[in-house]
Amino acid sequence: MTLEDLPAMRTIEEASFTAPWPGSAYESELTTNRLARYVGAWRGDELLGFGGIWLMVDEAHVTTIAVQPRLRGEGIGTALMLELLSESRRGDARVTTLDVRVSNIEAQRLYARLGFLEEGLRKRYYEDNGEDALIMTTAELSDPGQEARERLALAALDAGERLPSAEAFAVAALGANQRRR
Repeated sequence: MTLEDLPAMRTIEEASFTAPWPGSAYESELTTNRLARYVGAWRGDELLGFGGIWLMVDEAHVTTIAVQPRLRGEGIGTALMLELLSESRRGDARVTTLDVRVSNIEAQRLYARLGFLEEGLRKRYYEDNGEDALIMTTAELSDPGQEARERLALAALDAGERLPSAEAFAVAALGANQRRR
């Protein structure tokens, strides 16, 4: 993803979160943060959703994931998470972690389906309303059970299980200043 993607990212971010990151944060993520990796899902030239991780030593941390609200439930979030897990492996991460609102049950179900387990709680983590965050972590990314869960999720996507329309979308992992083709 590049700076050209910032307006679309911002639109999705504002529609998805009550306390969106400032635009300058994504500019920094895409241009100067060497720990950051971002992935996007597109139909043609339309950005459908995006996600990011930070690769720190032997751990990846999901910093954000967002899908256009009108497209939720089509498997785009699953595809983005699978690509983030692949990016984690490419970055030599041993595990992947994330924080999720305790009220976001749908996201928790997705993460659990992909092998994330509840590891703890961050009290009053979210500044907008003081909501707690669940800390979730995968098993070792090299664990056969973890890999099997991801393969099952990918097979379900390939079979169109969560895609009501026949329209395909592409997911690409791009480093800073790379443009999808």
